[in-house]
Amino acid sequence: MASPVGRIPIIIDTDPGVDDTLALLLALASPELEVLAIVISFGNDACNVLKIYQALARQLQHCPEDASRFPALHVRKTVIALGEDHPLEGELHSAQYFHGRDGLGDITLRHPDLNVGDDNPCEHPQLSFTDRSGVEVALDLIKSEPARTISYLALGPLTNLAKLLRLDRGTVCNRIGRVVCMGGALDVPGNTSPVAEFNFFADPYAVKELLVPTDPGYGFPLERFILLPLDITTPHELSFPHYKAAVDPAFESTASPSQPEGKPPLVHFTSSFLERTREVMVEFGKDAMELHDIAAVWCAIENPPVTEEAAGALPALRQGWKAARRRFDIERVGELTRGMLVVDRRDDQGAYAPGMNRAQVQAELDRHHFQYVGAYESTALPAPVEVESRPLNKGQDTVGQEGGVPCIIQTPGPAALVKLLLARVWGVEA
Repeated sequence: MASPVGRIPIIIDTDPGVDDTLALLLALASPELEVLAIVISFGNDACNVLKIYQALARQLQHCPEDASRFPALHVRKTVIALGEDHPLEGELHSAQYFHGRDGLGDITLRHPDLNVGDDNPCEHPQLSFTDRSGVEVALDLIKSEPARTISYLALGPLTNLAKLLRLDRGTVCNRIGRVVCMGGALDVPGNTSPVAEFNFFADPYAVKELLVPTDPGYGFPLERFILLPLDITTPHELSFPHYKAAVDPAFESTASPSQPEGKPPLVHFTSSFLERTREVMVEFGKDAMELHDIAAVWCAIENPPVTEEAAGALPALRQGWKAARRRFDIERVGELTRGMLVVDRRDDQGAYAPGMNRAQVQAELDRHHFQYVGAYESTALPAPVEVESRPLNKGQDTVGQEGGVPCIIQTPGPAALVKLLLARVWGVEA
């Protein structure tokens, strides 16, 4: 069964935590998308997807006129399947420090009214359950849908996608339309560690296989891969005072938990998990929710797959979006640097060469109107030194290193995403 005309069939690979939940709500509220499957990766509780659908069911029961705002609920059933429960190699890690023990700010204990009565139902009006692995389910969908039409949204660790390639690389590489991935940190600090973003930290081995494999012919075709690292997602945020003003005037924190009376069920649901998120973010120094996974869903909405893309080309993007290729490798076993994207700044035109005078370099860059995305990183030394050229080892180049991984470096802007999120999920103006 093909997707309705004009809709982008998508597979969402997620570890359903706080921002994943908002991302799923945005996907379900977007008429451009049809959610074929939700594959649950390790990291958070699969039951959270049922809580999302329960909140939506209560919302539509309370406000039937909102049915048109969630078009993805009214197409074919979405398959929900469990993906891999551990990384390709190494220890299992989670992000309980941010998402809580249940993945949604510990609402299981604080808001028992939001718990689902049966976390393993046989029937559901919008979901289809299966005992088959999420990897097998995704592969069947990639085979059954028209070639190059599916967008695969990787909002969690890349383990399931790496397993897909191991299972049937030819089919996945030839038939999948586009992969949109949230992960990594290039020129900014990490969020799980000083140098690593959680998804890439959770399974750096999968990142290696897909994006920078040792065998140049083994990775995923990068002209159909779009990466949104923390560099671009972090500036996209929804301030909690704005959420309070636009969505829920009673919203505060766990000290004053959300009450269901007098507010739409969906607002009660989101406020219930965001109240703990707010406390965590304030501890980090900002009263706002960073929209990492939500930005990836937005990218998928705005940039559908293109049937024919030249090998080695940048993915075709709509106006307002820009991408650039970035070369990196990933640290897999470092005691302090697991999941770090290692950028060779000797090849980076925006980096200062060792021993150069910073003022002279900056003046020269300004004279040539050099534009660089991100902050300049100085590697200046006290005195000029002789710099050796990097040795090139036979077989050193890999798929990712030859041209680099396409990374989003520009979106239509944070305000545009906030406006879209507020209108589609909560039905309010920004």
